[in-house]
Amino acid sequence: MPGLYSPSCVRAGSSLLPPPPPCTRSPGPPNIAGFPALPRGNIIGSGIFVSPKGVMENASSVGLALIVWIITGVITAIGALCYAELGVTIPKSGGDYSYVKDIFGGLAGFLRLWIAVLVIYPTNQAVIALTFSNYVLQPLFPTCFPPETGLRVLAAICLLLLTWVNCSSVRWATRVQDVFTAGKLLALALIIIMGIVQICKGEYYWLEPANAFEPFQDYDVGLIALAFLQGSFAYGGWNFLNYVTEELVDPYVNLPRAIFISIPLVTFVYVFANIAYVTAMSPQELLASNAVAVTFGEKLLGVMAWIMPISVALSTFGGVNGSLFTSSRLFFAGAREGHLPSLLAMIHVKRCTPIPALLFTCLSTLLMLCTSDMYTLINYVGFINYLFYGVTVAGQIVLRYKQPDIHRPIKISLIWPVIYLIFWAFLLIFSLYSEPIVCGIGLAIMLTGVPVYFLGVYWENKPQCINAFVNKMTYLGQKLCVVVYPAESKDSDGGEEGEEMTEARSPLSKADGDNHKSADC
Repeated sequence: MPGLYSPSCVRAGSSLLPPPPPCTRSPGPPNIAGFPALPRGNIIGSGIFVSPKGVMENASSVGLALIVWIITGVITAIGALCYAELGVTIPKSGGDYSYVKDIFGGLAGFLRLWIAVLVIYPTNQAVIALTFSNYVLQPLFPTCFPPETGLRVLAAICLLLLTWVNCSSVRWATRVQDVFTAGKLLALALIIIMGIVQICKGEYYWLEPANAFEPFQDYDVGLIALAFLQGSFAYGGWNFLNYVTEELVDPYVNLPRAIFISIPLVTFVYVFANIAYVTAMSPQELLASNAVAVTFGEKLLGVMAWIMPISVALSTFGGVNGSLFTSSRLFFAGAREGHLPSLLAMIHVKRCTPIPALLFTCLSTLLMLCTSDMYTLINYVGFINYLFYGVTVAGQIVLRYKQPDIHRPIKISLIWPVIYLIFWAFLLIFSLYSEPIVCGIGLAIMLTGVPVYFLGVYWENKPQCINAFVNKMTYLGQKLCVVVYPAESKDSDGGEEGEEMTEARSPLSKADGDNHKSADC
């Protein structure tokens, strides 16, 4: 029998379904909510084409910038090891949201979900879409920066197009991801190869220790913390496998294997890409460019310089697609715990695409595009992300003491989460010191989730009028999007191919259930 919440599709005549049941451990289905496997190309992020400028600007020298890239890779690997232990100890999809909720309770988990839905995913997608716009438009404005309005409009078109693709077909979305990942790999390979050629020619002035650590502005510990935030954006994606733990084949083996292979490889690629940049550009030239790889290509590739903006544009286009594709899993995990409206986890009756979640994410990302300063957005999302990364890793230590005898297929030394938390404390304290307004706004948005949690989740005995209103809004959304909530499927007619959705629980209102008993989507 298929796993929990894993129908291959549903019939158009399926009854409209109310909110999902309480979470139960799945026996390990290949997919949850009818969604396909996580798309490729999410570990090496498109942020590598935008973060180098932010890291260099805040690190204040080439040498320190390279050290920031190396240390960020090491810290990412330590965090990934901590998450690997949590992932096999609490084998639920949903990543740190599931871990924080199980260890610290519903409110803490809800705040993680709240900030991810309102800030992290929309901001990530906005930054990558703006990077796409920059690399497409920069060749058209060789002597100046592209106009902000043009950047926002093109980013919005990119987002709307990919939202339509993801709403239309799961297969199209995965094909887009596979094809456009090739652009990312081509661009990075080209940058590294050209950098090696430059070093062989003797172009390594900014890599000599005497020059590499010559600051172009005074060192400042607060700015260095911001450099780590900028670098961490490029490493984003290291915890994506934890969002699909239930879907992994043999996670006890494959989760740590993926970490040991991917993160050292990504660190190597990122460090050598940044080394390549400074073989062709001075720090001042790098900081003057809003599309570093384009400037690099113009200096070294001559008439073939057009390859670089096209490759990076393909990469960032695929990056937006990958973020849209994976966000649906977090919506599903939150909805099945009762922390999100069930509508946000529903899928189309024929296409099996999470249309409400995609539309919600698209709208919130369009709002984020009102701010076109990518580096402010990166600081914004980096601070909030690291805040909850630290809370999650602290939860690993708490779980060791609360449940010392729980089965842990992977068990690492506690020295690693302690090292991570020391770095985490440094990063948050000095980031807050350097960017109090940006970080403060992020904290304020997170705290708005507290009253929402108590009113929407903790308060169970709501008046019947509120339940009826929510139910009607859910049904209206289902009719508009033609979606149902996926429940455990059963073979009909003794195992024929047709599958039909089964109701997860009885309607909130008997009268409402009677009214919609035979309704179509």
